[in-house]
Amino acid sequence: MFLQRTQGTPSSETSIVEGESERKVKRRRGIPVAPSGSPWATRPRCGEAVSLPQRAVPATMASGNGDVRLNSTAKFSVINLASLKVRHPRKAAVFDTDVVLPALVDHVAAPARAREGPSRAIKGGGASVSRSGVRIGGDFTPEKNPAFLDQRLRVFDEVKLRRASEQSALPRDQIKITLPDGRVVDGETNTTTPFDVAVDHISPEFAKSVVVAKVVYDDPQVVGGGLAICDTIDDEDDEEDDELWDVTRPLLGDCRLTLLRFDDPGAKTVFWHSAAHVLGLALEREFGARLTVGPPLDNGFYYDCYMGEATVSDKDFGSLEKQIKRIAEKEKQEFERVEVTKEELLEMFAHNPFKIDLIQNKIPDGERTTVYRNGNFVDLCRGPHLPNTKFIKATKILSHSATNWLGDVNNDSLQRVYAISFPDKARLKKHLDFLAKAKERDHRIIGMKQDLFLMHEMSPGSPFFVKYGARIYNGLISFIRNEYWKRGYDEVVTPNLYNSKLWETSGHWQHYQENMFHFEVEGSTFGVKPMNCPGHCLIFGSRLRSYRDLPIRMADFGVLHRNEVSGSLTGLTRVRRFQQDDAHIFCRRDQMKSEVLQALDFMRHVYTIFGMTYRLELSTKPKKALGDPELWEEAEGQLMEALDEFVGAGNWFINAGDGAFYGPKIDIKVFDALERAHQCATIQLDFQLPLRFKLRFKNNSGEMEHPVIVHRAMLGSVERCMAVLTEHWGGKWPFWISPRQVCVIPISPDNLPYAEEVGARLHQAGFYVDVDGSSERFQKKLRTAQLAQYNFQLVVGKEEAMNGSVNVRSRSNEQLGMVALDDFVEIVSGMKNGFHDNWPSPPDNAESAAAPEANESKRCVTHPGLVEILSELLEILSELGKTLSELGKTLSELGKTLSELRETLSELRETRHTLTGFLLRGILALQG
Repeated sequence: MFLQRTQGTPSSETSIVEGESERKVKRRRGIPVAPSGSPWATRPRCGEAVSLPQRAVPATMASGNGDVRLNSTAKFSVINLASLKVRHPRKAAVFDTDVVLPALVDHVAAPARAREGPSRAIKGGGASVSRSGVRIGGDFTPEKNPAFLDQRLRVFDEVKLRRASEQSALPRDQIKITLPDGRVVDGETNTTTPFDVAVDHISPEFAKSVVVAKVVYDDPQVVGGGLAICDTIDDEDDEEDDELWDVTRPLLGDCRLTLLRFDDPGAKTVFWHSAAHVLGLALEREFGARLTVGPPLDNGFYYDCYMGEATVSDKDFGSLEKQIKRIAEKEKQEFERVEVTKEELLEMFAHNPFKIDLIQNKIPDGERTTVYRNGNFVDLCRGPHLPNTKFIKATKILSHSATNWLGDVNNDSLQRVYAISFPDKARLKKHLDFLAKAKERDHRIIGMKQDLFLMHEMSPGSPFFVKYGARIYNGLISFIRNEYWKRGYDEVVTPNLYNSKLWETSGHWQHYQENMFHFEVEGSTFGVKPMNCPGHCLIFGSRLRSYRDLPIRMADFGVLHRNEVSGSLTGLTRVRRFQQDDAHIFCRRDQMKSEVLQALDFMRHVYTIFGMTYRLELSTKPKKALGDPELWEEAEGQLMEALDEFVGAGNWFINAGDGAFYGPKIDIKVFDALERAHQCATIQLDFQLPLRFKLRFKNNSGEMEHPVIVHRAMLGSVERCMAVLTEHWGGKWPFWISPRQVCVIPISPDNLPYAEEVGARLHQAGFYVDVDGSSERFQKKLRTAQLAQYNFQLVVGKEEAMNGSVNVRSRSNEQLGMVALDDFVEIVSGMKNGFHDNWPSPPDNAESAAAPEANESKRCVTHPGLVEILSELLEILSELGKTLSELGKTLSELGKTLSELRETLSELRETRHTLTGFLLRGILALQG
């Protein structure tokens, strides 16, 4: 895939075309946009599109974003933990991560290892915060309730008093507030709050449950500007017209107001953002920690802090949770928002060198930003936040790990604490149950149990797929390759090594060099390819093309390498060596729609077989888009028409301004068995790469014209897709892709020759079969095969050998009966070719009644090796009898011991009686 320029970075190569807001797109196209407050409620059948409103999907296995993803419902950032890096500073551009940097979202609590990411501090005109070798933490001694808590609060109170005098001078004008039901109510600027509206015009009880408000001002200018942002990723491209607003913050003008409760995705993000502040206060009170950043996540939040050589351990979780409970439920702290100057901030955070570093580098002189206070906690923050901490009823510290300041391993080492909170205990319990299920399905655990792959320090981030794992890996590639043959793709094989001049032409060298493996060869620099598209461009440009040649669908399973830093490597989800089912379609402008439709049909076919549902979103032109505006207009129009035709109008949604700078794209979110979202497949249009490589074809008028490239992938990274499928199926592989399809189990050693004959027959037919010729007991063999997830166990004895049949059992120990070997081969061949696991139903009762004699003869051989099985059971019963006899002897000996103890006790009682008598006589003698 090609490059996606980061937000806020203009290009020096071509002119920048301004993007359109979502409202403009809707007005121009009449297309429904997913409302941020509408959770999707029902799950479609496998392979159907999710025709439901957009929601913020969870982060385990979900988003393929390799950088920082802005939550679509919030004005601050949500960092995707599973995809963060540790070392590389942020450059002028990063790759479009939907395909280029795939990452599996880990929904289980992050393990105790470094999981790094870029700093959240951005924007404001200061110097870049991506700096290496920053050691500013200094000496640190843990202490409870450090003095800086009161010192910081004192400065805050002084600033608050100064701002209050400014607030009192603001005008109080009458405004109109429009509610979702169409009602228009009166209010007053700088006085009326969303909470007031909820109390007065809905109900006091409803008002108590409102987490945050969503406000759309008739005149966006009333919000003003000039505030530097010191807690978020740069969001210059955030084109949402609405704004999340503190419930207790006065409104500033005529507006449309929506009040959001916890179930809204945006409200959840605000809830977890506020909970992160509570966690920060707990860390300060318990350890005197020097806090750095604490963002909300897709599911929960974390806080990073400096503690010198000290660390947070699992033993500290209980005390932190107690602190959080005290802050939330007993102290019931209110959140307060105050604007502050740079000078006031430097005084307020004089105790914390990390906050000072952010302030000095990101807040221009003479500008203001905002802080939020709850209790004696104050932090740099844009907000919004909960009204108060009593909304937080249940919190769980999930894990801890190490990280580094600004995501650079050369900077100070930090402690990171992950947690999650909910407005009630029931939701927390449900979430923890979900995490437990997700942990059971962790592809790293299943991969080890099933002997699928391994990692080795001799080649970090490069998985070794052993026998069984290679079967799955190759099976996925064969599956896609067969589809290529049916769908008119031409597979090519391209080099792994290219001169750096190629990457300079494509733009990768300028923006992605540090993520590539490169070295000198005979005075020239060469790089190992991290993607296939530049090589495909060389093939297309190798000769003159005619419009009749197009479309050219060029597929490539070439091996790719990316220099991911060690701290970001995670199982199969973030690796250095991988393959993609990568294809690039070179087409005419009038072919874009048809090619996109074919790619969507391809995607539906693949994920229907996988048993996964999906949701489609169109990402439109961003502010930093490059190229002809008319071409963007035409491309978006064709994509919209294709989506309407594919899933129907209203069943897909727009991510306004979220397209790549080189073209619009269709984001495909697929959902696994735990309803976690993943982004494996992608379809993207590219107008820029043909220009860079000067690719042309002769059109029907005899003029030379640039083609459009459709980047598309169905699996994405085969490694990552394999991880997703491992967790989706929980290691219970469908027969067609299973690495262990059949295990043949002889009842006794005498039956081993026939078992080997059966195994050879199945191997010849193309199935993965093993014969268990071990000396283990029969029942142990069955259990072992079932635990190893063999789809079928074929039990063979004397009767099977005589009849040329097998007795079939499923991995769930369901007895499917005796089947002729040839019939079994035919049945499982149909399952493999048809991508299903449906065993044929037995004959119905009518057929059985019509042939009682045949049924009787079948009944005689329904349980082959019955004598051997009964003999085995008799042996087991005999051993149980011996064991019971031994237990009886033991009990008898215990009885004797108890009898002896009773006699000893009786003697002791007599001795006590005698001694008591002597004692009494002695006392009487003394008294006389």
